[in-house]
Amino acid sequence: MAMSQNTNPRRSLLFVPGGRLEIFPKALTSGTDIACIDLEDAVADEIKATVRADAIQLIAEHQSDSKVEIWLRVNSIRSATGMADILALAEAETAPDGIMLPKISSAEEVRILRDVLSAKHPDLKFHPLIETTEGLNAAFDIAKSSHKIGSLLLGGFDMSANLRVEPGWDSLLFARQQLVLAAANAKVDLLDMPHFGLSDMEGLRQESEAASAIGFTGKCAIHPKQIEIINQSFSPTAEEIAKALDLIAKYEAQDKAFVEIDGVLMEKPVVERLYRMVSISERIKN
Repeated sequence: MAMSQNTNPRRSLLFVPGGRLEIFPKALTSGTDIACIDLEDAVADEIKATVRADAIQLIAEHQSDSKVEIWLRVNSIRSATGMADILALAEAETAPDGIMLPKISSAEEVRILRDVLSAKHPDLKFHPLIETTEGLNAAFDIAKSSHKIGSLLLGGFDMSANLRVEPGWDSLLFARQQLVLAAANAKVDLLDMPHFGLSDMEGLRQESEAASAIGFTGKCAIHPKQIEIINQSFSPTAEEIAKALDLIAKYEAQDKAFVEIDGVLMEKPVVERLYRMVSISERIKN
């Protein structure tokens, strides 16, 4: 069975504040698919240089395994601090699996970072955080700017401020749908903004399921207690997997490129989606 090239589940991402690096080992055991150290909003300006060095050292000591990706959220590359983050990574002997790039507004920014970082860290993936109207307008180009793009992420609070609206589901639906199109077109993952109501588990579930329904592949979290609900919302059910396997078997047993099977119109994009669902399910179980 031909599987999708990207079978790493990216259902959940847990932020680890750069000012609280001591909790990073616990984040790795939280059940999250991605643990992301935040050097941007979570770190005061006067200690950013110290935290940067500590975070890079911590990443070197905790190389990721097959279950948890390790990311680093750098500062905006339009700032001196952000450029210092990038240069420090370019000089480091080890790098995270991915870097989250805030306030990316053009494909050229990604290509510059690719040229700076690729020689030392060829496997490093980029994850642009789309949180401005300029970035949203360029999302299609950003998503396809480099083979190093692993996912897009919605930065909903800054985006809502740019759009002059409250950060609610309805007010950000257009932005979400634009990112769904951009990520799907580039065949990369797409993670939703965090749900900041830590005591609102039902709201988290509803928002996660709604994001999954429109095409997001995962969601960010700010607390470990949010991970289980997020993972459930973005995981295929046993029934969905059984149906996918049945449809794949029946499709591969015939020779038409476009055919209706059990009421489902089967063609290459549909089959690829089913392959990916099965692959991710296998990775989740292992």
